[in-house]
Amino acid sequence: MSDSAPPSPAGAVPTCYRHPGREAYIRCQRCNKVICPDCMRDSAVGFQCPDCVKEGARSTRSGRTAYGGLRPTNAAITSMVIIGINVLVWLMVVASGGRGSKLVDALALTPVGRCDSIRSPGGYYPSVTTESVCNALNTGDGSWHAGVADGAYWQLLSSAFLHEQIWHIGFNMLALWVLGPQLELAIGRLRFIALYLLSAFAGSALVLWAAPTNSSTLGASGAVFGLMGALLVIAFKIGGSYQQILMWIGINAVLTLTYGFSWQGHLGGFLGGLAIAAVLVYAPKQRRVQVQAIGITVVGAVIAAAIVAGIATLA
Repeated sequence: MSDSAPPSPAGAVPTCYRHPGREAYIRCQRCNKVICPDCMRDSAVGFQCPDCVKEGARSTRSGRTAYGGLRPTNAAITSMVIIGINVLVWLMVVASGGRGSKLVDALALTPVGRCDSIRSPGGYYPSVTTESVCNALNTGDGSWHAGVADGAYWQLLSSAFLHEQIWHIGFNMLALWVLGPQLELAIGRLRFIALYLLSAFAGSALVLWAAPTNSSTLGASGAVFGLMGALLVIAFKIGGSYQQILMWIGINAVLTLTYGFSWQGHLGGFLGGLAIAAVLVYAPKQRRVQVQAIGITVVGAVIAAAIVAGIATLA
């Protein structure tokens, strides 16, 4: 049986289904209901009634990015939020003493606990390895800086939102502003957030394994290097020009080694970004969402296992 409106009785004047007192002689192309000029909605062929237009809007699939994510209406929003968090933390550090801020001690990634010198910012007591001994120093100069091995696990992520110098945060946020919207437009918001955070964790994992145990690592560079790695994978996948990306990565690698930045955090983030992007862009279209979800979960599990093992070696 048809769902269309029944024809009007012989001799009866047809009326709009929404306005019974109004004569109408046009029918909806989808449901065949009689509609008046006020209810007519343009369609590819003829006119449709308001109900069919609403139903069509509900059934229309949302726009997707090239790699399966929902297409963002504003691809810069996520990067702006991340930049805002970084700037807020930096302002809090500046307001609470800069390099000597207790906030830096709490948020920077330190593999093991360290007894810092109060009177000499940047100095510490290498022979003191426990908080109780640090607090009991006769000089009263000790300030315990807890590390990941002591239970400060939040440092694995908080360090990626922490900066001391204005040039440091300025460079990282500029790179995020340039790279972030491009990647979010290509892979979608949720996948971009996963890429950014897992790259940060990957950088922290390599810091635990390869950095000096008494070092302090901070900055968004690991996550930013992850974005560079992801952009390189996408450029290679689509057959685009990736020479400029390689040049940019090379320049940053040289700066990292020349000025003594955390190559561990940078390299770990870069490798994490490569792995995550490979999962996202090479997933087969037929089972893209499932393969991407499984792949990202596997990469996250590998990073988590590396972190756990790294902490175990420090204990």
